[in-house]
Amino acid sequence: MGCTGQTYNFAAGPATLPPEVLERARASLVDWQGLGYSLLEAPFTGDEFKALVDTTRHQVKATLAVPDHYQVVFLQGGASAQFSLVPLNLLPPTATAGYVETGHWSARAIEEGRRYGRIQVVASTRGSGFDRVPTSSEWALDENLHYCHITPNETANGVQFPGDPDCGDTPLIADMTSEFLSRPVEIERYGMIYAGAQKNLGPTGLVIAIIREDLLGQARPETPTVFNYQAQIERQNRINTPLMFGIYLVHLMLDWLEEQGGVKAIQTRNIAQSQTIYRIIDQDDFFYCPVTPEYRSIMNVCFGIRDQRQQQRFLSEAHASGLANLAGHSHAGGLRASLYNAQPDAAVAALASFMNQFRQRHG
Repeated sequence: MGCTGQTYNFAAGPATLPPEVLERARASLVDWQGLGYSLLEAPFTGDEFKALVDTTRHQVKATLAVPDHYQVVFLQGGASAQFSLVPLNLLPPTATAGYVETGHWSARAIEEGRRYGRIQVVASTRGSGFDRVPTSSEWALDENLHYCHITPNETANGVQFPGDPDCGDTPLIADMTSEFLSRPVEIERYGMIYAGAQKNLGPTGLVIAIIREDLLGQARPETPTVFNYQAQIERQNRINTPLMFGIYLVHLMLDWLEEQGGVKAIQTRNIAQSQTIYRIIDQDDFFYCPVTPEYRSIMNVCFGIRDQRQQQRFLSEAHASGLANLAGHSHAGGLRASLYNAQPDAAVAALASFMNQFRQRHG
C-alpha cells in the first residue's frame, strides 16, 4: 500500500469502476426505485425492469449512434461464449468464415469457431509475435466468405486496430470486449459487434451485442434457444432470467460516460493516459514495448523490462506502492497496465512516477 493509502487497480478485467457508480449501485441493493426491496429481488418480468432494459438499450444506441437497422441485445456467458455462438447463429454448415489472427483472443476465437464450421485465417501476425495488425493488403479476403471476424483490441498482447476496417460486402464481426465505448465506431462497417461488459461497463458474464438485422434468423436448429440471437430479440431478452444487476450497472456506466462528455471525450483521455506510459517506456532501453508504435493499444499497455530478473521486483514494489495487478497475461508474460475508461488520471500519474523511480533505483 502506498503512503497515501490509495490503491489503484490496473487489472485487465474485471476492471476498475468509478466510485460514484459503485455508490449509486449500492443504494439499489437495499431499495430499488422506491419499491421497498432490492434490485436483486425484483422480478425480471416487472414493469420496472422492462423499462430499465429498454432505457439501457436506447442508451447504447444513442452513445454509439447505432442505426435503426441494427438490434441491441444483452446476452449471457461472456464474450468467450460468443466464439461458439457467432458461428452457431451466423455460419451455415457448408459456409466458410474468415478470421484475422492478431493475438491470444483472436486465436481462441479461431480455435472455437473450427468446432462449428469451416474457418479460414485470412491474415495473421503470429510469425512476428503478434507485434502489429496485418495491413489491409495482407488480408486474403474471399468474396465467398460468409463473414470476417476480428478482435480490434488484444488485451493479452497490447495490439489494437488503428481504425475500423472496410471489408466491403463481407459482414465484419468484431469482438470489441476490451475497447467497447472507448472510442467512436463506424457502426455501418460492421455486421455485428459484441463485447463483454467487464472492461468498460460492469461485471463479468454480460455481453452486449449490436447486430445488423439482415444477419438474423440464420441460427442452426441445434442452437440453444437462450443463445439464439433472433429468439432473444423477439422475446426482448426474457427467454430466461437476464443478468439484471449487470444490465443495471451498464445503465449507470452509460450515465457516467455521458457525464464525462461521451465517447469522443473519453477517447481523448484514453489516448493521453496511454501516451504518458508509452513515453516512459520509450525513453531508453530499460523498459520496452514489443508492439509496433502505430498498433499499440490505448486500453492495455503491454511492456517489459530488458533485464527480466527485475520483473518480480517491479511487481512487488508496485504492489507495496498501491499499484495493483500489473502482471501480464499468463500466455504473454511481461507487464501490463490496463487503462479502461474508468481509470483515473491519478492512477496513471502514480504509475508513471513509480516507473521513473524504479528505473532510477535499478537501471
